[in-house]
Amino acid sequence: MAVKIRLKRMGSKKKPFYRIVVADSRAPRDGKFIEEIGYYNPLTESKEIKVDAEKVNTWIKNGAKPTDTVNRLFKNNNIYSENK
Repeated sequence: MAVKIRLKRMGSKKKPFYRIVVADSRAPRDGKFIEEIGYYNPLTESKEIKVDAEKVNTWIKNGAKPTDTVNRLFKNNNIYSENK
């Protein structure tokens, strides 16, 4: 089973709010997930992001892969940096 760290869209039309979740790669975007590890709000002035860094590191050590968007958010906020 491939596990991904990705965004789950919440909020109403034209007012998105995202939860950062760990989910099976085969599950739909807003469907079933394993664990919620944070949130991201792009509409605030400073683009608010809150993540449990310990859980992120634990999941990555266990083989979870962040999506491109989540990886960019983590790098910009010094939560996790991928070694390529």
